Amino acid sequence: MDNEPTRRLQELQGGTDAGTALEFFDALPPLQVPELYGSWRGTEIPTGHRLDGLLEPLGWHGKRFDGDEEVFPLVFAGAGGGVFNVNPALVPLSAVLRFGPLLRKPELLAQIRPALRLARTRRPGARLRMTEYRGVSSATMIYDALPVLDVFRRVDAETVLGAMDLRGPGAPFFFALHRE
Repeated sequence: MDNEPTRRLQELQGGTDAGTALEFFDALPPLQVPELYGSWRGTEIPTGHRLDGLLEPLGWHGKRFDGDEEVFPLVFAGAGGGVFNVNPALVPLSAVLRFGPLLRKPELLAQIRPALRLARTRRPGARLRMTEYRGVSSATMIYDALPVLDVFRRVDAETVLGAMDLRGPGAPFFFALHRE
């Protein structure tokens, strides 16, 4: 099926700027919370954000939404093809944002990736609610331990665009989720 939003997302995944990504996000329809239930594979949308290029090299797999109160926001690929959940409370977000360019070095990423297993958890680290963001009410993931909201909009039946809104100035970090 020919889907303009899907084609546009594919273009943006090659790299864009925050203004263009926000314009695309704003043009997409909202989601209801139950539409997110299930497992999703994630991909970054590079816009020049300080988090660009960090998640995927660390083995970020995506997110899992088992219900409104049972959200696993950081699912990573493990050895042998399995996945595991990382406790967001153990992620030093302010340091990651501050030292993002240094962390992108392949030799450092190779050391950090195995250490993520030390932050494994079986407990949810977020919940889902409807919130208003940029004038539209849509499904939003609220982290339990971080000042972060992930707001979602529908690209197509199997794909959503996420805007990670962090406390403080600056544009959100963008990512896509593809239903597994």
